[in-house]
Amino acid sequence: MSVSRPAAVIVLAAGDGTRMKSDLNKMLHRIGGRTLVAHALLAAAGTQAPHVAVTVRAQRERVAPHVAAVWPQALIADQDEIKGTGRAAECALDALPGDLSGTVLVTYGDTPLLTSDTLLELTQVHEDAGNAVTVLTAHLDDPTGYGRIFRGADSTVQAIVEHKDAVKAREEGGELRDALDITEINSGIYAFDVAVLRSSLAQVTTDNAQGEKYLTDVLAIARRTGGRVDTHSIEDIWQIEGVNDKVQLARMGKELNRRHLDVLMRESGAIVVDPDTTWVDADVTVGRDTVLQPGIQLLGATTIGAGCTIGPDCTLKDTEVGDGASVVRAQTDLATIGAHASVGPFSYLRPGTTLGEGGKIGGFVETKNADIGPGAKVPHLTYAGDATIGEGANIGAGTIFANYDGVEKNHTTVGNHSFVGSNSVLVAPVEIGDGAYVAAGSAIDGRVEPGQIAVARGRQRNIDGWVARRRAGTKTAAAAEAASAEHDSPNTDDSEGTPA
Repeated sequence: MSVSRPAAVIVLAAGDGTRMKSDLNKMLHRIGGRTLVAHALLAAAGTQAPHVAVTVRAQRERVAPHVAAVWPQALIADQDEIKGTGRAAECALDALPGDLSGTVLVTYGDTPLLTSDTLLELTQVHEDAGNAVTVLTAHLDDPTGYGRIFRGADSTVQAIVEHKDAVKAREEGGELRDALDITEINSGIYAFDVAVLRSSLAQVTTDNAQGEKYLTDVLAIARRTGGRVDTHSIEDIWQIEGVNDKVQLARMGKELNRRHLDVLMRESGAIVVDPDTTWVDADVTVGRDTVLQPGIQLLGATTIGAGCTIGPDCTLKDTEVGDGASVVRAQTDLATIGAHASVGPFSYLRPGTTLGEGGKIGGFVETKNADIGPGAKVPHLTYAGDATIGEGANIGAGTIFANYDGVEKNHTTVGNHSFVGSNSVLVAPVEIGDGAYVAAGSAIDGRVEPGQIAVARGRQRNIDGWVARRRAGTKTAAAAEAASAEHDSPNTDDSEGTPA
């Protein structure tokens, strides 16, 4: 069976969002790693409609470039000084081809859980019924604050009654007196016949208390001209809920995260130990039988392979993790972790870090622009910046790759299967050849050839009597004197070898 697809989707994103109490436009606030308007755009684009138009106004200089970055094919429509959802839709229509025919959907930039599937269902119902307008609705136990769907004798939509008008009708009586008892509510999301929408919007005025051009007025005009107006009701009310303040933003973010975790567990086969403390952005993928321990955040374009263990207490951003790897109590950003490699605990992998297959980055290690080869180990207390560490190399505890000379960053290369002793400093630019050693405590600023051992430290010199002269009267001096006396005393054991 063929799927009906809309001819265009209009996303209304022109509002000020004053209830957000923020300097940032509402459309640019984020949940699940995407802005609100990005969620709306991707849902619209997922219908494969030939045209997607976005109406902008407030903070246009920020919203419009972001829309273009998320979906370059989107048409940007600028709303003028005339306010209202009807005018916003009209401006978007003007940006669409004049000869467009078929179904146009109208959605909002602040409904981040609305899905492409729901939009396609709305289109199918609209076209199968031959409607002029189809309203996406839901039934709520408590519809307070929402516009009610008021049906006529033929069960089609006669009007949308706003909550305040329903209260007034209850008080004054008349045809709409029972509107307050209706539980079916208007989502504000519609499917229109394009011709009906164009002609109706041309007749909508701003003659109301707010001086705005309302999209809901189109329904009455469509009915008056013989068009059929009906609904498509959905059970998943989260999809039609908009974000108006930061409390709603947090609620929607939590619900989006819950849904994504469900998909990862049911469809990808991931194991999420504690969903309440696991946050995974919408674009993150996780492989089969990977265990996500409590207290983790997987952000951005992170991809996790199969059979991994991530966490507890990790933040991975834009990071690629190969099959069978382990990451414990670590933070990573734009890093690549090879298959069966291990990271942590308390490691920080900064952008440009690549850890090869079977490699290790251990506790309290920081890396940046570091290419660490297969099987190489950087086990403890090390900073490795602007470095290439060869296959099977071992970097001792406390080693510093001194990459910055105060003006420029410089590179260090450690060859395959080389060994750098603990507490060494590699002063870049420098190269340690394959199969070479650096003695513990060395400061290396010159090339070490393959097979050599480099020792760059002062020769040890012991000065007798220094403590007695310089620290006389201290506990240190007393301890040294007692130890010396014990060392110098004659052997008193006369069990054998003693003269008669």
